[in-house]
Amino acid sequence: MDDEIILKTENLHKTYAEGTSLEVHALRGVNIEIKKGEMVAFMGPSGCGKTTLLNLLGGIDQPTKGRIFINGEDINELLDTEMTEFRLHNIGYIFQLFNLFEFLSALENTVLPLLLTDTTRLEAEEEAKMLLRQMGLGDKIYHLPNELSGGEQQRVAVSRALLMNPSIILGDEPTGDLDQETSTDIMNLFVSINENYKQTFLVVTHSEHIASFCHRTIRIIDGEIVETGKEGL
Repeated sequence: MDDEIILKTENLHKTYAEGTSLEVHALRGVNIEIKKGEMVAFMGPSGCGKTTLLNLLGGIDQPTKGRIFINGEDINELLDTEMTEFRLHNIGYIFQLFNLFEFLSALENTVLPLLLTDTTRLEAEEEAKMLLRQMGLGDKIYHLPNELSGGEQQRVAVSRALLMNPSIILGDEPTGDLDQETSTDIMNLFVSINENYKQTFLVVTHSEHIASFCHRTIRIIDGEIVETGKEGL
């Protein structure tokens, strides 16, 4: 990793049902800095604000107050259409339940983001095939998700997230639906990608084991950062 700050938040707040008796303060003044090439785990009890923070960083939701900078761009100043384009080129997502289309092959699931650009379908498929081979799925390119194991499905999801060469990959419990051996395999894959391509990963997890693969862990309780430090590798 280098010293370049790829992501920064300033006094980030998120309040739901603001001004009502049901008001919930999901985030309370969160300030973080992430360097390019870092692997960072976000940990904390259920309801602490981890997923809310990830949604804000990915531009899926907007903060009640505060600012988010990715590659120096204040993403909350972007219009909806600009944010959609920004996400496409800068942010990759990996989810707990893979989010693959059941009726599409591994190749078709992987290639989807690139089809939203000016790249031809033939070029897009060649890039996707190369990535799937690198993920160890060269013999499963045309398999449907129900013909793949959980770990293989998550490798397809990782391939899809990587295809646009995003600045940041956000993982929301990316191994939460996998057994420990497969989870370890997926995290070793993340580490390899991080070391070889300096890819930045932000991972929400409940697992100390998963967090141990990251450069550091940021702990959140009741919407506030209570600890950030070196852990694991």
